[in-house]
Amino acid sequence: MNGEHLMGQRIRQDSRVIVLAVLFGWHLGASVAVAQQSDQPSPADRQLAEYFQAETVKLQSRCLSEIKNLDDWKARRGIYRQQLLEMLGLDPVPARTPLEATVTGTAEHEQFTVENLHFQSMPGLYVTANLYVPKNLDKPAPAILYVCGHGPVKKDGVSYGNKAGYQHHGAWFARNGYVCLVIDTVQLGEIEGIHHGTYRYNMWWWNSRGYTPAGVEAWNCVRSLDYLESRKEVDPNRIGVTGRSGGGAYSWWIAAIDERIKAAVPVAGITDLQNHVVDGTVEGHCDCMFFVNTYRWDYPMVAALVAPRPLLISNTDKDSIFPLEGVLRVHQKAREIYRLYGAEDKLGLQITEGPHKDTQELRIHAFVWFNRFLKGENPEIGEPATRFFEPEQLKVFKDLPADQINAKVQEQFVPVARSPQVPQSSDEWATMRDGWMKALKEKVFRGWPSKGEAGPFDIDKVFSAEADGVRLAAFEFTSQPHVRLRLFLLCPADLTRANQVTLDVLNGAGWAAFLSAMRCKFEKELAGYSLPEAEPTAFNAMRAALLRDEQTYAFVCPRGIGPDAWTGDERKQIQIRRRFMLLGQTADGMRVWDVRRAIQALALLGPTAGARTILPARDNMAGIVLYAALFEPGVAQLDLMDLPATHAQGPILLNVLRFLDMPQAVAMTAQHTNVRLRGDSSDTWAFPRSVATTLKWDPERFRVELGAESPASQ
Repeated sequence: MNGEHLMGQRIRQDSRVIVLAVLFGWHLGASVAVAQQSDQPSPADRQLAEYFQAETVKLQSRCLSEIKNLDDWKARRGIYRQQLLEMLGLDPVPARTPLEATVTGTAEHEQFTVENLHFQSMPGLYVTANLYVPKNLDKPAPAILYVCGHGPVKKDGVSYGNKAGYQHHGAWFARNGYVCLVIDTVQLGEIEGIHHGTYRYNMWWWNSRGYTPAGVEAWNCVRSLDYLESRKEVDPNRIGVTGRSGGGAYSWWIAAIDERIKAAVPVAGITDLQNHVVDGTVEGHCDCMFFVNTYRWDYPMVAALVAPRPLLISNTDKDSIFPLEGVLRVHQKAREIYRLYGAEDKLGLQITEGPHKDTQELRIHAFVWFNRFLKGENPEIGEPATRFFEPEQLKVFKDLPADQINAKVQEQFVPVARSPQVPQSSDEWATMRDGWMKALKEKVFRGWPSKGEAGPFDIDKVFSAEADGVRLAAFEFTSQPHVRLRLFLLCPADLTRANQVTLDVLNGAGWAAFLSAMRCKFEKELAGYSLPEAEPTAFNAMRAALLRDEQTYAFVCPRGIGPDAWTGDERKQIQIRRRFMLLGQTADGMRVWDVRRAIQALALLGPTAGARTILPARDNMAGIVLYAALFEPGVAQLDLMDLPATHAQGPILLNVLRFLDMPQAVAMTAQHTNVRLRGDSSDTWAFPRSVATTLKWDPERFRVELGAESPASQ
């Protein structure tokens, strides 16, 4: 055995090393030894890897754990299906508006006809498709909905859609007695929309809106079934679905939510959270592959919802974005539910050799499966799937429709909450506030640790030093398992108990400013950080305020910021944020939790226990602090500079715009905490101002000071 092989064995035995390698770009193999010596990831990187692994294990262990028998499953199956609809953005289910189906042309083969057609799954949302109809049908035939993956066909800048690339599937089904509808996807169709909102375009507001293109694809599939049922050539009781890659994922969505699918063969379209989050396959997928994980599912839940209908899970053994191990785990979990039904013969697993590719071996078993369950036949598969047409022959539109919304469907598919009317009584306000708080707890911050999961604070003093009459001390505390944060206290050296403490929640710029000021006198204690140039003026001003007013300042950065910043380029930071999304969280949402824990930890420290607490912050961090104070009513005052007017700008919190926006959060917090908003503002804050006035709150509860600078040290 050579040394490189031994090193590889060592790596495979250390799952934490592998997680770190995926997250932070280590090169596996012999180079890891070098990385461990000279390119170690930061403690924050290690902490993040451990956190993702622990959260993934938690969700894995919960998946279907409450199902002990068939009655348990039947009692919860409808609830799970409704949750999936919600996580796809389909609750409430959109109106089934007229399809306005139109055939724009045909292509002929001696055994079948192809109709080039479009319909509207909702007004302006066009689905371009090819319908393959066998010739000489004498009665309604079984039908297949074929959902394309990402296989673009473009010539001279003109998109012919994915359907032109996947035409061989439709042709095979038609030659073998099936009607087959091959539909384009939102992205890479004839009308090109977007699947890459978070993956490529920094459209993080998709998370705040609760939007995923998976929902649009699922709805297009629902309406495709409506269209198939309208065709006299189709037997509506014998409809199946298949597709590969992206189409494999969409096959899962429609099979799980719509009982009209009688048999399903998703090909290379699913794996579990361990593959996506821990092993990093999320980095190879666009947003259409994922629901908004409000209820913190692992993906075997989707597979289980197909039971007891015939389901063939199909994959290759060397698929880098749907790894074999995860596919096997999904199958194993789904098998438990099929066993409860006594329907194991209706669950299949096909693994062929090869990479992530549309291979003939994968197709043949799918054809056999549908023959078995939709036709009750088992003939030999003698003819391969073959392409017969040029892309131009399958094109639907000569000119794209002017009223299409495909390119901007993300802006309206999931409705946002309407601006509320100002409540006219305390009771009306209480009903409004309680509804929002319920939504925040159940749909926005569900990813927070439940009671008892956060664990003890385990506060440790890191250092304490004095200079020029002031003392700087640093403490570490646990926000939740695998998340240790550092809290700094700056106070007069002789102060034993503070009456008031200002907890400055720092963003990246604030952290740099803090280090610049503290370096003047505490460079030795801060030597472990990358220190910017010292700013004596800032330190002297802070010192003067401390000694004059006998104040205490505290400083903290939530996870991923300042001393706990995650390394990596912009692409790596994007993929870190997407991992939070898959776990039913957002990075900003967990930072709200961190600030809550910092407030609680501060109250446990001797010098600040019982002190009046003020929290300043600015920009996106101001929004994070606002929500922390909403859940920690003991905070006396917030000083927020340039608070974003809407969650479309930030902070990014899962689903929040479906229920409320920043003005409503301000009003709720101002009921128990003095809120000062500073900076360039307008009528954005009319709602909290009107609530405070109508309900006759203390005028100090809410104030907007235009153009004023925050007292925050940032």
